[in-house]
Amino acid sequence: MGRTYLVEEAIGQYLSDLTTKLKPYATGLLIGQCSPQRDYVIRAVRTPPKEEQKEDNVSPAKLASLDEEWITTHASQVSRMLPGGLLVLGVFIIATPELSKDSQNALRRLIFSVEKSLTKRRLWKPSEEEVSDRAALQICSATKKVVCRTYDVQDPKSSAKPADWKYQSALSASWLALGCTVNVNIHIPLLATSPNHDLEKNTKNGLNRWSKQIEDSVFLINGQVKDDDTELLEGQKKSKGNIQSSTQFSDVKVLTQLSQGSSRRSTATVQVCSGSINLKGAVKCRAYVHNNKPKVKEAIQALKRDIINTLSDRCEILFEDLIINEGPHQKNFMRQYHVLPQRLFVPVAGSSVMLSDYKFGDEAAGEIQDRFVEMLDQAVQAEDIHVAEEM
Repeated sequence: MGRTYLVEEAIGQYLSDLTTKLKPYATGLLIGQCSPQRDYVIRAVRTPPKEEQKEDNVSPAKLASLDEEWITTHASQVSRMLPGGLLVLGVFIIATPELSKDSQNALRRLIFSVEKSLTKRRLWKPSEEEVSDRAALQICSATKKVVCRTYDVQDPKSSAKPADWKYQSALSASWLALGCTVNVNIHIPLLATSPNHDLEKNTKNGLNRWSKQIEDSVFLINGQVKDDDTELLEGQKKSKGNIQSSTQFSDVKVLTQLSQGSSRRSTATVQVCSGSINLKGAVKCRAYVHNNKPKVKEAIQALKRDIINTLSDRCEILFEDLIINEGPHQKNFMRQYHVLPQRLFVPVAGSSVMLSDYKFGDEAAGEIQDRFVEMLDQAVQAEDIHVAEEM
């Protein structure tokens, strides 16, 4: 039996609209959540056109000239905008019948290069029981026929397996949300032995150590420690009424000083340092899980990953910004204070799930709106942009 993809009904219309707009083919990403039994697809997002394609909506004629790097970069940017629990689940291609033979090979290439790019940036390791199948969706622009297959991204020699693609109405209208605020105070020493401190590399090493603390922390859901295998909603009354307002929100406290790991004594080392990086502040984190009897461990894992991702993504964005504004050689700073970008959330139309982004203090709402249109093909009203954190 292949995997089943339950897909938000509105995606069918979105893909259908793309078939009429883009010639001779269009590519894009599928966004959603994996679970042991089935996967949930709540968004499809077309690859943004490059400058030269914006005018005429025409892609290069052959799939062989597909711009893999452009699609992979788009996937990395989009993954930063996904809260905990959501990920890039696969890739789609809408192509004319003449290109259908090449489509499957192109999809296979894209799935592996997208996954490789996303894995490289992660500070967490997937668990053993995690789903590693990713969707390759092929749509014929003439007949509208949909073929869905999966590839196991853990196996480079993996061959395509058939999968079911089923549309469902209001699939993303009632997900369960978890939220927490984590106080961050990370001290990262810069060793005197490394002659040229690469700030980015040192920060990543420091965040790696911190991420292990987050993995080992104790999580209280609505004030209680819950067993991993219990259902998240056990003992809670399901909210009745309008499906649109039925987001059940769990408040989570993260106790980083209480470790669930083994009580090994750590050995202290003395190192000569010539400086340090300090990351301080409070970050707002959020995760979403489907409401089909999710387990506590699934929900906590989604939130842990959001905590780790949001801090490493911000540091990455800051370094990118410094390189753009101050040049690539400005990686060694004297005593300086940099403000990491703030997190914001934006609702998805017809859904209880919110997507995320980051803004620097001087960024206007218009820039954020443009980014949502470019990256997620979604128009956003300025009043719908909720900045989650105080400066």
